[in-house]
Amino acid sequence: MYLELTDISKKIGADEVLSGITLSMEKGKVYGVQGKNGCGKSMLMRVICGLVLPTVGEVKIDGKILGKEFSFPPSVGVFIEKPGFLDSYSGFQNLMMLASIKGQISGAEVKDVIKRVGLQDVMYKKYRKYSLGMKQKLGIAAAIMEKPELIILDEPSNALDEKSEEILWQIVGEEKERGALILISCHTTETLEKVSDEIFRMDMGQIKEHMTV
Repeated sequence: MYLELTDISKKIGADEVLSGITLSMEKGKVYGVQGKNGCGKSMLMRVICGLVLPTVGEVKIDGKILGKEFSFPPSVGVFIEKPGFLDSYSGFQNLMMLASIKGQISGAEVKDVIKRVGLQDVMYKKYRKYSLGMKQKLGIAAAIMEKPELIILDEPSNALDEKSEEILWQIVGEEKERGALILISCHTTETLEKVSDEIFRMDMGQIKEHMTV
């Protein structure tokens, strides 16, 4: 298994936000996380990508322990809650700045991913002029542009119109075919069932149900 969580719990003060979560996930699959606001979905994603360390338990990625053998997954694309970009820069400039950190992809590849999410007509427009849907698409583009092995998307369909949502799920399918492990949260079980191989239903910080679609 590429991603293994063993007895993960997370406390913030007296509140246990995650409790006793044990999961195994492999590459080339889409895993859906379903649950109401406050059920622990976003916190689980933060723990998996190393933004938050668990109070108890262990996260292993490709056999190595997160937080001990490395601080962050070596190949990950993350979209959690609202994307954060610089208002005075264009969408293209924002992605180029992110791409420059690792230096893995070219400007042409950045433009390609902008086209994939449907932002080609506004790639040079300043981010502050973007609609909510455009901001959402740019966040998705940032998560997938370096072809990571692990992709984490927290409510990626928020603020997207019907056509843009279709493009999103097409991209998810393409990334799965490429061999990525994709973890998606969504309120709608029906949507998750269409795109996921397996679904975890969360409530009160626990996995209450694990379904194979």
